[in-house]
Amino acid sequence: MDAPPSSSSSSLLPMTRPRAPDDTVFYAIYPDLPRDLPAPAALSALRSLHVHLLSLLSPHLSSYWLVVSLLYAASRAVPSLSISVWDSDGEFLLIESAFALPRWLNPESSANRVFIRRGELHIVPKDRFPTNPSLEDALDAVRSDEIETRAPDPVQDAINRRIEGYPERARENIHRVTVRVPLPVAQVLKVEPCLISLAVEGFYDRDVDSMKHAARMERFLKSDNGEIEMVRVAVMMSRAMYAQLVQQSFQAPNLYPMPSREEGPAAYGEAELGMKIACGFEMMYQERRRSGEKGTGSTWEVFRKSLESSGCFEGLLPGSKEYQRIMEDAFQYYKSTTLFSRTREIMNAPVRRIDEILSMPHSADDFKGIELPPNDDESWLYNGEDELNLALQERQKEMEEYEAAKKQRKLKQKAAESGSNSLTNNFNVGDISESMQEFVRKVSSFQGAEVPENRKSKAVELDADQFFKAMESVLGGISHEGAAGDADFEGASSSSDMEFDDSEDGSDFAEEGGDKDNEDTFMQSYTDALNKELTSTTLGKSFVRAERSSNENEGPSNATEDMDEELTPVDVDFNLVKNFLDSFSSQQGLPGPASNLLGLMGVNVPPDAKKE
Repeated sequence: MDAPPSSSSSSLLPMTRPRAPDDTVFYAIYPDLPRDLPAPAALSALRSLHVHLLSLLSPHLSSYWLVVSLLYAASRAVPSLSISVWDSDGEFLLIESAFALPRWLNPESSANRVFIRRGELHIVPKDRFPTNPSLEDALDAVRSDEIETRAPDPVQDAINRRIEGYPERARENIHRVTVRVPLPVAQVLKVEPCLISLAVEGFYDRDVDSMKHAARMERFLKSDNGEIEMVRVAVMMSRAMYAQLVQQSFQAPNLYPMPSREEGPAAYGEAELGMKIACGFEMMYQERRRSGEKGTGSTWEVFRKSLESSGCFEGLLPGSKEYQRIMEDAFQYYKSTTLFSRTREIMNAPVRRIDEILSMPHSADDFKGIELPPNDDESWLYNGEDELNLALQERQKEMEEYEAAKKQRKLKQKAAESGSNSLTNNFNVGDISESMQEFVRKVSSFQGAEVPENRKSKAVELDADQFFKAMESVLGGISHEGAAGDADFEGASSSSDMEFDDSEDGSDFAEEGGDKDNEDTFMQSYTDALNKELTSTTLGKSFVRAERSSNENEGPSNATEDMDEELTPVDVDFNLVKNFLDSFSSQQGLPGPASNLLGLMGVNVPPDAKKE
């Protein structure tokens, strides 16, 4: 049966999909529209499409996958179709492939994202639509060759494993059995055998109120002539439905004719199974007719619960006068919505069809002389342990693969974190001071400063010609006059050096003592001048000085504090490390002098921790 879409202009399909019986599958088929079709016409065409409801022959999962396999086949046969399918629980295709889905995909973010097209599952990516897309945008994305919407291979494999072998596999789920039922039931099953699913649902989901209808049997027990006529018919149903009927104990109504057990287990078994089917038809028929007249049902229950969750009845006792008034107003509003008319149509459809069938001429003679096929073997009902174990093993394998992949991701993440932590843990700030002291104490050769030999760095290769060409291009070239002037200057210097080198050795030894005294005098004068200049600045206060002992800190007064501070030696190592780390931190992870110099000395400083 078809149900028209919501009339809301905000969305082609309502975000909250209508609640239906658990054995109902929804599907919507969207053909590609011409690209030159104006937007209003395209929107009108999409909204004219219907969402189809398929009440399954069985709530068994195999019926679900039969429907999916047929939709996959339709999408392969007609490549221009985009198909969406779901059930009362939502996107059951995503539920089946949950272990292989992207982590961002969940029930809240899957609206208008999942489609079947050209025999494959497509998921509209989140990078294109961070929020749930509209149906028009989602269909455009699925049809576009520029947007990759095909689901990952693990998702495809999970769905293909479930639909493999269908529709042929669906025949294995069918069970045929002979039953003894009243004539009205036999007539309905003869014309509409698919209604057996609603009868079994009515029997299996019975409650105290619905069982009152079974006790009266007003519609399906007596024939039009007022007599009770029982006939034997062969009924096909799914194995799950057959198990639901057989495995439940149910006392026959007082007015229902049942044979005695003395007639044999076969005759009694046919009558008992037929009685359950007849009672199921009666309960389903009466409940749907009552719900259809009132317009209630599962949709009204959802509407009522939404009112309760929104606080409409907060502080009110159920059954109170105010509670009843608000409930009546809410129901009147509900009756004015399109949901009310849709519910009445859906609930009344089987009732109207049954009335049409029973209004047609029929009699018990129509079922006489018909050779009935033998009952199917029901050993599967008691020997399904192997099938169950196989299904559990498949699920267990999927879970193990998922957990293994999850564990592998955690290990990689942990390894990355441990690499950073190990660098932090192995770092010692004392290495900076020791490396610098070693660097300073090292006697360099004429080739320049020498860095530690155990550092891990690659040799630097320098092409002198390319270097000079690059320098000339930057400096704009050097004039010949300048070059000649430099040569003259170098020549003069060289001549002066040669004259100094040619001096007699005796003169050098004679002036050695005087040069040493002059050097000491110069250094003292230089140090005094430097200290005098620094006293007028705050540079001295920026250094951290060594800690003094408690005895040294004791004094008769504070008059000598400034002098003590000046006499306290500077902690060279501490200031060196502090300044290096401050410079490294100011680089903010970028290359700079501190990191380059520390790298030359073989010291690897970990990155700064995030500031809270």
